[in-house]
Amino acid sequence: MMENLTELFACKVFNDNVMKMRLPKETYKALQKTIKDGKHLDINIAHVVANSMKDWAIENGATHYTHWFQPMTGITAEKHDSFISPTDTSNIIMEFSGKELVKGESDASSFPSGGLRATFEARGYTAWDPTSYAFIKENTLCIPTAFCSYGGEALDKKTPLLRSMEAINRQALRVVRLFGNNDVTSIKITVGPEQEYFLVDKDMYDKRPDLLFTGRTLFGAMPPKGQELDDHYFGTIKSRVSAFMKELDRELWKLGILAKTEHNEASPAQHELAPIFTTVNIAADHNQLTMELMQRLAKKHNMVCLLHEKPFAGVNGSGKHNNWSICTNTGKNLLDPGETPYENAQFLLFLCSVIKAVDEYQDMLRVSVASAGNDHRLGGNEAPPAVMSIFLGEELTEILEAIEKDEDYDAKEKSIMRVGVHVLPKFPKDTTDRNRTSPFAFTGNKFEFRALGSMASVSGPNVVLNTSVAESLKQFADELENAENFDDALNRLIRKTIKKHKRILFSGNGYDDAWIAEAEARGLSNLKTTPDALPCYIAEKNIKLFTEHKVFTETEMHARYEINLENYTKIIGIEARTMLDMAKKDILPAVSSFVKTLCDTVISRKSAISEVPCTYEERLIRDLSELINRMYSDVSALDKELAKATQIGSDAQKLADYYKDVILSRMARVRESADKMETMTERKCWPYPTYEDLLFGVR
Repeated sequence: MMENLTELFACKVFNDNVMKMRLPKETYKALQKTIKDGKHLDINIAHVVANSMKDWAIENGATHYTHWFQPMTGITAEKHDSFISPTDTSNIIMEFSGKELVKGESDASSFPSGGLRATFEARGYTAWDPTSYAFIKENTLCIPTAFCSYGGEALDKKTPLLRSMEAINRQALRVVRLFGNNDVTSIKITVGPEQEYFLVDKDMYDKRPDLLFTGRTLFGAMPPKGQELDDHYFGTIKSRVSAFMKELDRELWKLGILAKTEHNEASPAQHELAPIFTTVNIAADHNQLTMELMQRLAKKHNMVCLLHEKPFAGVNGSGKHNNWSICTNTGKNLLDPGETPYENAQFLLFLCSVIKAVDEYQDMLRVSVASAGNDHRLGGNEAPPAVMSIFLGEELTEILEAIEKDEDYDAKEKSIMRVGVHVLPKFPKDTTDRNRTSPFAFTGNKFEFRALGSMASVSGPNVVLNTSVAESLKQFADELENAENFDDALNRLIRKTIKKHKRILFSGNGYDDAWIAEAEARGLSNLKTTPDALPCYIAEKNIKLFTEHKVFTETEMHARYEINLENYTKIIGIEARTMLDMAKKDILPAVSSFVKTLCDTVISRKSAISEVPCTYEERLIRDLSELINRMYSDVSALDKELAKATQIGSDAQKLADYYKDVILSRMARVRESADKMETMTERKCWPYPTYEDLLFGVR
C-alpha cells in the first residue's frame, strides 16, 4: 500500500499546524507574536507550550529532550535529558517545564571559544530559537537553540545568523517603504543549499586509515578511468544508492525538510541532493540535519557518506551551492524583476545592493568559505576560483552598462534606461545560461554562491551576505530618505553604484588563468588559502561592519579568527601524522616486501636458467628501490618538520602559515612517491583499497 506522503511530511515536527491544534488559542497567539516580533516569551506561556510539546513528543515515541545547537566545531551538539521525574511513591512522572524549554545550561569547556571564556569557566547557555520548529530525532525531542557564554558572547553559528537576519530586515524595510510598500512588515532571507557528497563501500572505507581519521585520501593513484567520459553525471542511479536515497528522502520528509532533487554528480561515486528554499536559519538547521542523516543512513546500506570537500585527488570534489534570495512577508521576491517600472526600479536597487556588498566585502565572503578541505577544491576546474566575482548574464550586464552611461539599450522597445519608478522599462527574466565557473551567479531571482565546501555550515556565508547587503541598503536608505526628488536621486544612486562597483562583474570563464590576471588588475583580492584569508576577520573595515550592525562584537570576531586558525593547523597536523603512520607501518614495508619477492624471483630464475635475462624484474627493482629511498627521505623530513612546529610558540597565524608552506609541501612529496609506487606494485601486495575499489566499489 502506497504511503501517504502528505501525512508523512513533517510528522516528526512540532510545527505551526501541531501548535494550532494543541495549544490554547491565546497561548498560540502569544507564541506567534513572540516569533513574529522577537519579543521575550512570558514564562507562563512557555510552561503551557512546553507541556504540550512534551505530550506530543511522548505520543511520538520520545523519552528524552535536548537543546540542539551548533557550536563552532562545524557540527551539531546535543545533551539528552529524560522527561522522567521521581514521585514520593517511588514512581515517576513525565515532566518538561517552560524554563527547560526556553533555556538550558551546557558544559562549554570542550567547545572552541577563541578566548571568549576562561579555561576554568565551563558554563555555556542554550536559548530556544522559536522560529525553528522542534522535532523528534530517534527517541529525542530536539529543540533548536542558540548557544552563548556566561557573558552573552556567541559560542555558536546560529546566534550571529539570527542577528544578521535582524540587521537585513531593519535596513530592507527602510528601502521597500521608500517605494510605498507600507503593507510589508518584515523581510526574510530564503536559502536553498544544494548538497554534494560521495558514497563509498563501508568495507573498503574501514581499510583506509586516512579516510577514517581525516575524511580524505592522503594516498591514491588514479584508476584507468575517472570522470573523463562524464557518464556518471545524471546517469542511472545504482540500486544501493537509490535505496539509500529513498530512505533518506523519507526520513528528511518526516522532519519537514523539503528534499526535492537528487542525482549523480560529475565524479564516480558522487551525488547531490537539492532542497526547496526556506528561511535561512531553518535552512541552516535543515542542512545540518541532512548531513547527519546522510552519514547515519549510509551505514545502514553498508556505505559511508563522505562530506569532505576533496576526498579524492584527480576527480571533482564536493561543494554546496548556497541559493540566496530576499523576500517580503507579502510574498514578493525582491530579486525578481517585475511587471511595472516601479517594481523594476525596486529590483534594480536591491540588485545593486548585492553588487556593492560583494565588491566591498569580497574578502569576508572568501573567509566565510575558508577551510583546510576547501583549499584543495577552490580554483580547480571543478569549483569557482578563490577570486570573488558576480555573474549577471549577458543581457542584464548590458542593461547595467546602458544605465551607467545613460545610453539607449537596444531591446525590442528602445528606450533610455533611466531608473525613475515611472520610466524604467520591463526587464527580461533569466534569459542567459548558467555560468558554473562563477562563485556568485545571478540565476533569475536569486544569487547562487557556489564557493562553499560540502562539509561547511551555511550559517557563516549567510551571515556575511546578510550583513554586507544590510550595510548597502542602510547607505541607500540614508541617501534616498533625505532626497528632494526621489526619482532623480534614485537614478544618480544606481548609476554611481554601477560605476563604482562594476569591477566585481565578470561573465567569462572563471577557470581561465587570464581571468586571475585580469582580476588582479581590477584590484580584486585573490586569497588562495585559508591562512591567507583569515586575517580579514580582524581587518578594521570588517570589524566596523559587523559591530555596527550588532552581528558580532569585536571580541567575537577575534575569537573566530583564532578558532579558525587553530582548526586549520589541527586538521593539517592530523593529516600529516596519519600520512606518516600509513607510510611507515604499511606502504614502505609492503613495497619493500614486494621488492624482496622480485629479488627472490631474479635469483631463482638466474640459478635455474642462467642465459635468460630478468630485465622486467631488475628494472622494477631498481625503480621501486629509488622510490622507496626517496619516500623514506621525504617521510623523515616530514617527521622533522612536524617536530619543528612545536617550537613556533603561541602565534597562531605564524603556525598556520608554517603548516601551509612547509608541512603541506612535504606531504605532497611523500604522496608523489607513494602514488607512483602504487602503479608499479602488484595489486595483492598494496596494503590499502585503491581508488578503483573506492570510486567504483558500490555496485
